[in-house]
Amino acid sequence: MADSEGRPGADDAALPRILGNTVSIAETGSESTGALWRLAEPGRQLDANLVRVPAHGHIDAHAEPDLDVLLLVVTGEGTLGRAGRPQELEPGSLVWLPHGSVRSLTAGENGMAYVTVHRRRPGMQIGRR
Repeated sequence: MADSEGRPGADDAALPRILGNTVSIAETGSESTGALWRLAEPGRQLDANLVRVPAHGHIDAHAEPDLDVLLLVVTGEGTLGRAGRPQELEPGSLVWLPHGSVRSLTAGENGMAYVTVHRRRPGMQIGRR
């Protein structure tokens, strides 16, 4: 049962539930940039973020060596840079970013908000020598 603030109780932790509306969050945060929302449910196996890039903003070319990432454009438009062959992105574009692939993102004149989902990274551990 949920507590007085609508958070799931111990009995509800494993039940499916709506976490929010990505379009509403992206539109409310239209002046904000960076992560507007993060999945923070305890015991999760996934990480997810709703990210906003401002008009003509850019995320430099980079590669994620360990994790495949799924990206879904929620609002705005932009370009996915990939090995010299850019692809246009629009609301609803669903992109698979395989681990090891080099990619960049550039938002269009209206900016762009997108959701990323990937396997959760294991926590850092202190090792013995």
